[in-house]
Amino acid sequence: MDIDIRYGCSDVDWQRVSQTLERVGMAHHAPEAHREAFEASHTAVFAYRDGQLIGFGRAISDGVYQGAVYDVAVVPEFQGKGIGTLLLKAILGRLEGCNVILYASPGKEGFYRQFGFDKMKTGMARFTNPERMKARGFTE
Repeated sequence: MDIDIRYGCSDVDWQRVSQTLERVGMAHHAPEAHREAFEASHTAVFAYRDGQLIGFGRAISDGVYQGAVYDVAVVPEFQGKGIGTLLLKAILGRLEGCNVILYASPGKEGFYRQFGFDKMKTGMARFTNPERMKARGFTE
């Protein structure tokens, strides 16, 4: 499968980003909010096949010793084909030397373990909608 990995936010279909996040059960917002978040990120990566956006991810970071991965998603029709792996490798390649954190959707932890991620014992979060996050299994 011929996949084009692109960095940066030029010519991104933000409506598709929002729809993809919704389709895969992740937090999603208005397309403009995603544009702002990705543009403000240290790293933004997008996967295309035949000119169609099929996956993406981003990282916030100081670029020196701390980073956090967010919004890694692949449209359902292309899941299980190595696209998520390509995206995560591209993101992590821009975070060399950094400690990296993320929170995975429940059940997806195994995917991230292959990249050296482990569960944290002290991880905590403050969400804008704590009840929703608890109902989805992200918090206790």
